[in-house]
Amino acid sequence: MKLLPLLMAFQCCVIITLGQNASIIPQPQQLVENNDQFIISSKTHVVVERGSTEAVDFLNYYLLEHYGFKLKVVRQKEPGSIYIRTLSKVTNGNVEGYQLLTDHTGIYIEGNSAIGSFYGIQSLIQLMPVEKGAALKIPGVKIVDEPRFSYRGAMLDVGRHFFSVSFVKKFLDYMALHKLNYFHWHLTEDQGWRIEIKKYPRLTRIGAVRNGTIKGRYPGNGSDDTEVGGFYTQEQIREIVRYAAKRFITVIPEIEMPGHSGAAIAAYPALSCFPDEQTVIPENMISKKSKSELLNGRIKLVQETWGVHNDVFAPTEYTFNFLQDVLDEVVALFPSKYIHIGGDECPKDAWKKSDFCQQLIKKEGLVDEHGLQSYFIQRIEKYVNKKGKVLIGWDEILEGGLAPNAIVMSWRGEEGGIAAAKEGHQVIMTPGSHVYFDHSQTQQDDSVTIGGFLPLEKVYSYEPIPNELNEKQSELVLGAQGNIWTEYMAFPSKVEYMVFPRLSALSEVLWTKKNKKDWVLFKRKIIIQKQRYKLWNAQFFRNEE
Repeated sequence: MKLLPLLMAFQCCVIITLGQNASIIPQPQQLVENNDQFIISSKTHVVVERGSTEAVDFLNYYLLEHYGFKLKVVRQKEPGSIYIRTLSKVTNGNVEGYQLLTDHTGIYIEGNSAIGSFYGIQSLIQLMPVEKGAALKIPGVKIVDEPRFSYRGAMLDVGRHFFSVSFVKKFLDYMALHKLNYFHWHLTEDQGWRIEIKKYPRLTRIGAVRNGTIKGRYPGNGSDDTEVGGFYTQEQIREIVRYAAKRFITVIPEIEMPGHSGAAIAAYPALSCFPDEQTVIPENMISKKSKSELLNGRIKLVQETWGVHNDVFAPTEYTFNFLQDVLDEVVALFPSKYIHIGGDECPKDAWKKSDFCQQLIKKEGLVDEHGLQSYFIQRIEKYVNKKGKVLIGWDEILEGGLAPNAIVMSWRGEEGGIAAAKEGHQVIMTPGSHVYFDHSQTQQDDSVTIGGFLPLEKVYSYEPIPNELNEKQSELVLGAQGNIWTEYMAFPSKVEYMVFPRLSALSEVLWTKKNKKDWVLFKRKIIIQKQRYKLWNAQFFRNEE
């Protein structure tokens, strides 16, 4: 294959050059342009030398979706084609790596594995024009590329607002186009339970529906009195998992515990420390329907306000049996080796007042309620491990002692991640300061957000490996992810607006080596990328210049 000898010589090249033609996000590790070009049209063939079904399928999917034509796939070599070859074995280099060459004779992609070939296609896509056309001019380039971090993630919260299967698939496409590979799916919350659990049908019949939502930014100025619902059937979840797998994206489900569990408690009040106490919703924020239901004797409701709520799971055998049953069904749906169990923002008020909890603390020899949280998480971790899975939790799982095999997702700054790595635990960095895409993109909001200020440059400046870690500890940082919390994102268009262009910046943080990043160059590339957002018919923030 033409690519191999040419790129062997290119391996010595460490200079990155970028002119007006080649604009790729995330920036490849090595990229050199030439003055050549190749034109893709409906008559171009794709020659698959070995494997790479997913790469070819995605290429044709993208071409048809955005340019109106697809390419014929052949096995026999033909001049003037797109050639895709996947190595059967990687002897040297990253399994996700690839090499790409384009000139007037064709386009040559060689992946170290099927996923490498797939990422080669993503770079080819970014060499395509940002306007629709029947003849796509591809600039001449030589690329050798591989990712810096193995975990490159994005989290979508569907608990606060539910999003359709079609939008979740579109979100996965956005991730694939940015070479992101872990989709953290936040499926349960105080305000909605979004995953079908066949053994507990009330979770979706009751827990998936709230009677209203606060108006304006928390604490709000009343209720909109509009019912919000929605959940994913198990077949829909399998469909999304399959869709993600074809894009080499692993779906990590999150089932929140012991806090943020109000929707589950509304469905099954016995999960609460105080099942006979009514759900607290402030008088000036409660919907008319909920007020009526409480007056008529209903005890537990799905929360209608944001924030942190005191009604959390009781650490009883009933609760643990319930959670184990839920996890049994979750594990059967998600092939991911990771299961996220939340663990964040669990108030201890109910546990402090509960005679059962206080007796359990004494019985287990725990110091306090933080120790009880550790007891809770460690019991769940043992069950998750027994299922062959690895537990991930937010950095609060450090409180009272970290579960033995858990991965810490550090969101309250980097301190939790630093502490976990120093104890020998793997870490995923996701600090609110740099990767929370629910934060405002401008100092003066043009729509309601949760607050804060996170401009594009700050996202791009993020370095996932803290200075406090030595070389060995740094190896425990798997990567990072951007989080999309949706209290104030009721529609897909708002999600896109809050995500773009910040997701593009994050992709370069996670893929490109630190010494190859260039903010000035990225600002030039983002101008072209915005035209690509338009081609995708995606909303985006336009005013950060």
